[in-house]
Amino acid sequence: MKSRASVAAMLVVALGAYGVASGGAHGAECASNARGRTACGNGNEGAMVNRNTGNVVTTQKGPYGANTTESSRGGKAVTKNGKGVYTAPGGTTCVRTANGQECR
Repeated sequence: MKSRASVAAMLVVALGAYGVASGGAHGAECASNARGRTACGNGNEGAMVNRNTGNVVTTQKGPYGANTTESSRGGKAVTKNGKGVYTAPGGTTCVRTANGQECR
């Protein structure tokens, strides 16, 4: 079984990837994949919906290039250049820096 830190780090990377891959839902093009996920985007804001689980993930790019990603289940990640902070719905906070990762 993987440690909490490695799982949280994967979530930060995954949520960050949603932000990079999606974009914004306002007046944007949308596409669906074979897994039932629909993504809409314009490059600065985005939304992704997984119809199989009902989870919605939204992303906004801040003025300094950081992506803030939130899920409808309560997870939140703020990422930039592969580093970031992830807060789980249960309150666990994980940080990934250039020197490593840690959860509390």
